[in-house]
Amino acid sequence: MVSKQPRKQHLALYSAPLHRRHRFLSASLSRELRGKHKTRSLPVRKGDKVRIIQGDFKKHEGDVLEVNTKRRRIQVQGATTTKADGTQVTRLLSPSNVVLIKLVSDKERDKVLERRSKGGEKGSK
Repeated sequence: MVSKQPRKQHLALYSAPLHRRHRFLSASLSRELRGKHKTRSLPVRKGDKVRIIQGDFKKHEGDVLEVNTKRRRIQVQGATTTKADGTQVTRLLSPSNVVLIKLVSDKERDKVLERRSKGGEKGSK
């Protein structure tokens, strides 16, 4: 974000193209993953295992079923609510309310993690 003005931040957030909104869907890594990968957060992907740290489903762990870049929300397996007619619906959660505890690896993500883990090695002696 460039501006400090809330109206400009809001406009930038909601008018961002979908390929850039993927960056807004980042979640913190657990302590073990932070130590292993030397990075603090990563964008959430379908199949990742997360722990919910805030809200009605606090301390619940489950797999990510869907990542909605349009609404900036994720669906976690087991985080469901009951509608008035009795049907179960998965609750949409903000990725800021979850911690990644197990990552799904693929070629692209492995490259990102490798690049980030080398972070400060170039300039140091």
